[in-house]
Amino acid sequence: MTETRLITDMAFVRLWTSNTASGLATWALPFVLGLLIVGGDLSAAHAGLALAARTVGFVLAMPVGGVLADRSGPRRMIFGAGLLAALGIGPIISGLAGFGGLAVILAGAAIAGFGQGACRASYQAIVPRIVADAQRQPANAAMTISIRVSVLAGPMVATAAALQFGAMATLLGIAALWTLAALLPTWPPRGEGTINEPLTLPRFIAELGEGFEEARRHPWFMAGLAALTVVIAFGYSVTSVLLPQISEAHFGGPKLLAASVTAYTVGALFGALIIARWKPRDIGWLALASLSLYGLVPLSLLFPGHLVVPLTAFFIAGVGIEFFNVPWFTALQREIPEKRLARVSSVDFLFSYGLAPLALAGLTPLTQILGIGPVLWICAGICIGSPLGAMLVTGSRNFSRAPVEAHKISAE
Repeated sequence: MTETRLITDMAFVRLWTSNTASGLATWALPFVLGLLIVGGDLSAAHAGLALAARTVGFVLAMPVGGVLADRSGPRRMIFGAGLLAALGIGPIISGLAGFGGLAVILAGAAIAGFGQGACRASYQAIVPRIVADAQRQPANAAMTISIRVSVLAGPMVATAAALQFGAMATLLGIAALWTLAALLPTWPPRGEGTINEPLTLPRFIAELGEGFEEARRHPWFMAGLAALTVVIAFGYSVTSVLLPQISEAHFGGPKLLAASVTAYTVGALFGALIIARWKPRDIGWLALASLSLYGLVPLSLLFPGHLVVPLTAFFIAGVGIEFFNVPWFTALQREIPEKRLARVSSVDFLFSYGLAPLALAGLTPLTQILGIGPVLWICAGICIGSPLGAMLVTGSRNFSRAPVEAHKISAE
């Protein structure tokens, strides 16, 4: 399968489109809730609770989705999770219309979040089932481009649709996107094995434990996941908590905040396009070194008066995050057995994104004690040092337990 064939292969095109639809739906919902606040149909406190309920559902779904995907296949998990996310929009609309109130809205948000989280690992686990090994790096790059496009397009499409058709109609559109995401991917050939044994709570715990056990068998994965978790927790916390304050203080509004999001996303798109075709030696070290570039973001915010400095840092960090993401996902699909891939992928998402709120909660009090400058220095040091430390772990050089020489021969 050539790279051109990858782009035109209908199984992958359908998967990519499904991933894009789920991403658009994911990023559109918060903006619709924001527009409801502006329109006076929902209070800011209630919108915050709805987003919190969605996040809780998302995190809880990660391990469940991983286990179910390995039992029944990732295609079936995408189908069920997508429909569940679509169904979650119904209670939100009902609560906004006055039937059930806040409790119904929160229940719907939690259901939608659960569906959203349950399918994340499956999108990673399904790639090796439809893409040949030699083409997985371009395929993973295309999948990350899908997410980056969704980050930019989701809010714009949601805002335009809400202004044109109203918030309720836009919520129905989000449900339609989730339904599309559920239906689009190609179904596997008949006879693909599934585990028919009933899933009891003890068996669920045992199968989830198998995923953690598999993860521990790969030192490079544990080290890389620890580094990624730390960078997301401390780096993204700076972006979420301190960047808005700095933007307001130095530019009198969200100018820096909006421009930095754009610079980061453009950098990520640029990085994904490069790494789609570039397969360097020692790709694990390259990935970890690239991840450490996020440390430039907090450093750049020490000099916010010069807009070009933070925007350049965000652009470089965007390039770096995709130089990490694409080799990371490709390595997981190569190194982890197919029957455990969804569970290990769910461990990846659970820790890297599930623990980020802990740092968010602690950053504001720490800033009040030490001040913004020292906290930026601390976060920069952690973001740079953690990935570089992970490079010392066995297997990190190529994200593999296989000897380095084997990868060199393969590359040649």
